[in-house]
Formats: sequence, C-alpha cells, structure tokens
Amino acid sequence: ARKWLSSRMGELVVGIDIGTTKVCTIVGEVRETDIYVLGVGIEPSHGMRKGMVTDVNALSASISSSVHKAERSSGYEIGRAFVSVAGGHIESINSTGAVGISNTRGVELVDLDRAMDAARAVPLPHGREVLHVIPRNYTLDGQTNLRSPLGMLGFRLEVEAHIITAGTANIRNLEKCVESAGVYVDRFILNPLASGDVVLTPEEREAGVMVVDVGGGTTDLALFVDGAVWHTAVIAVGGQHITNDIAHVLHLPLELAEAVKLQYGHADPKAVSPLEAFPIQPFGEELPSKVQRSDLALIVNARVAEIFELVLKEIKRSGYDGLLKAGIVLTGGSSLLPGIKTVAADVLRMPVRVAQPEHITGMAEALKNPSYSTSVGLLKLGLIMDLEDDRRKGFGANGKSRPGPNLGRFLRRALGRLLPGDEDA
Repeated sequence: ARKWLSSRMGELVVGIDIGTTKVCTIVGEVRETDIYVLGVGIEPSHGMRKGMVTDVNALSASISSSVHKAERSSGYEIGRAFVSVAGGHIESINSTGAVGISNTRGVELVDLDRAMDAARAVPLPHGREVLHVIPRNYTLDGQTNLRSPLGMLGFRLEVEAHIITAGTANIRNLEKCVESAGVYVDRFILNPLASGDVVLTPEEREAGVMVVDVGGGTTDLALFVDGAVWHTAVIAVGGQHITNDIAHVLHLPLELAEAVKLQYGHADPKAVSPLEAFPIQPFGEELPSKVQRSDLALIVNARVAEIFELVLKEIKRSGYDGLLKAGIVLTGGSSLLPGIKTVAADVLRMPVRVAQPEHITGMAEALKNPSYSTSVGLLKLGLIMDLEDDRRKGFGANGKSRPGPNLGRFLRRALGRLLPGDEDA
C-alpha cells in the first residue's frame, strides 16, 4: 500500500519544477550531507511559454503525469509540494525596516523578525504579491553591514532586505494547474534561488557570484554577495529561442530544429570545423540538403550572445557588477550547449563555470545534470523556508514535532542563509 506524502513528512519533501520544456517531480529525503531521492517523474511540459501559463488544461495534464510517475517510483501518494516559479512577471526591490530595541539582553530573534516585518511592509501595485523576503545585512546604532546582530546591545536595529514579488494572476494560474493535478502548493520558490542552493559553493557565495540558470523559456538570475541574495531577475529568453532561430533560418519543423540543436549545435563558431556538414530535410524540399555546421554555429552564437548581453545589462542595472569576484555559475538545460561557457566568458568578461546538482543519492543518476538544478534545489530550500516559518511561529507548538538531531544540525547551518550569521548557533 502506498503511504500518503505531504511536501514535509519528517525529513521527506516533494518538489515540482514546472518549466517551459519539462515538468520534474522529485520525492526526496533531505539529510545532513546529501539529498536521497526516492522517486522521480519527468514529463514534457505543455501549456507554458516563457515561464507563463498559456493553457491551463494542457499544463495540468503535464503536471499530473509527472506527479503520477513520481508516485509510482517512490511508492508514496503526493498531496503537497514546493513548486518552482519564473517568468517575466518576477520583479525585485530592496527595502529597509527599522525597529527599536528595548531589552537589556541584546538583540534577539524576535527583534530580527520585527525588523523583517517592517521591511516587508512596502506598498505594492495592484496585482502583485510578495514571493520572498530575504535579509541582506543589518545595522545596529549606526554600525553597518552586520551579518547578524544577535546578542549585541543597542537601541535601533535596521535590516536591508531583498523582496521578490510576482504577478498575482500568474501565480494563481500556476497554482490552479498544480491543484488540478491533485496537489496542494506548500509554497512557490523562485527558480534561481532553488538552483543556486545546490550549485554554488559557500566560497562563491561569500566572494560574490551570480547563478545564471538558462532554461527553455527563461534565463533566471540570482546574485549572491557576502553569503546573501542581493539581486534577482528573470530574462524571458532561453534555449527554446535558439531552437526557434534554427527552425526559422533553416526552414525546419520545431521538433527537427531541436534535434539539430542537440546533435550539432555549438555556440562558438571558432571551435567548429568549416569542413563539417550534416543533412537536413527542410520544408518544401523533396531531397535532403547539407548544412555546414559552422553556419549553424553562427545562428546559435547570435542568440547565445544576446542572452549574455541581456545578463550583462541586468548585472550593470543591479549596480553590483564590481562585486562578482567568483564570476558566473551557469546551470539549467541550455548550459549543456557546447561552447556556451566560452561565449559567456567573452561577453561578461569574468570567470564562468558550468554546474550541476551535487550530493544527491538514491534514484539520482538522471538528475546529475544541469537541467535538474532547480528541481533538486526545491527540496532543500523549500524545507529550510518552511522550518524558518515554523521557527517564527514558534516551532514545536500546536503538537508539531521538533526536528531530529541530524536534521537539527543541518538546519542550524542552512538557516544561516535566511538568518545571516546564525549557522554556528
């Protein structure tokens, strides 16, 4: 008999990554040193474009199929999940909240919470809602850039927070699709935050790094400095646009253009032999024709260069372009395109590496790929965010159990990402 599984049951979690090209559902156990995958369901995505819902019924069917596959492989029935979100409707702002400190014991967690609540209280345009509020740094009585002021004495506490907002209609449409598949959404998590959680090293987060998740319909960005999120953005261009360009220039059906991209595509024309060619069957032609691989590389290069020019523009717009000592970490399915690292380094003029999820075990072979960075990251980051909410509400109250010692140690370190400086508590 199957066991019923919510997004949290002890240390078991469920994540559903809903992309433009695929839906991936993962059932996993978040452990201190790894994520043990119990079940996976991967299904082509229909009804999404550029991270936005375009067909509720089609997307609901894709999600349902993905969930059922994960249920069959894990032996659990899925009732709740953490769900990824991206799209051009995502926006971010930075806000400051200040509160007075009246006790003589120094700054306590409740004071940090009050400051975060004050920072969160920003007026939002109609039709927008807060997705995440993440602390960047604190100021206590004029002493700035504090990682954590816990225990320090003072009278006025300020927090600078990064607030990520989303279009309410887009969130509700995505929620409707998930619930139509019989799953309740525990929380939505921004794609690059999830993928950054499993591909970035602590050293990169401290030095200054941007994770660039190049997916099918969007390119998702999250900039980390001093261990905290400083800027996020979503660019509505991704790997599908490369496929569309190939289809348009070579007069091919989209399915064939995608196959050509995967088999022969290269983002760096200089790395392709001018003698290499391959056959294609264009629309309206009775016989196959030959295409020089170097010509295909020129098509691919133009769009890939544009993607990273848009990334560079967003970095400059953030104002933190001088802080990325560790450079760029590329992930997402389109980061597998040969030559993409070279083009990114040429355009951005900074170090670039391609990364995939690490420290995953169990049914994990198919997931050790940049395509699944967001999918895997949803599990750990979703659990961290849920347990941080429990802490704020009073963990252990109302009959809730406290985490076991292994998970407790994991959380003390992991919660440092939401409570800077608290990881050694």
